[in-house]
Amino acid sequence: MKSYIKVYGPPVLKSLRALEALAIDTPEVCIMDTIMAQELPQLGSADAVMDFFSHAGEITVERCDNIISKSGGALGEHDFYFEWFVPPTQDQINELIQKVDDALSPLGARYTITTTK
Repeated sequence: MKSYIKVYGPPVLKSLRALEALAIDTPEVCIMDTIMAQELPQLGSADAVMDFFSHAGEITVERCDNIISKSGGALGEHDFYFEWFVPPTQDQINELIQKVDDALSPLGARYTITTTK
């Protein structure tokens, strides 16, 4: 399952970076966004992934191995998605929404979130 996010900015870039930082501490998901999609060929090693996430704080080597989605799913009209490793409960989805609210509220960004199978 994936939870797709469409950001209505500004600031879109800061919002994507905030969502990337949020994902580091959300081990039940991997992610993809428009920035990563463009840089994907260069993100083939743990060192490259660590460099990519350097703006977001410390990331472990283990998390580097599974933070970027490998499903190849397209973003479509969305800017970001969280891909769940196992189907989430409604409580997990609600918790993710709260985390996204907390991450984007200080930036003044608005967003929509849609979770699909």
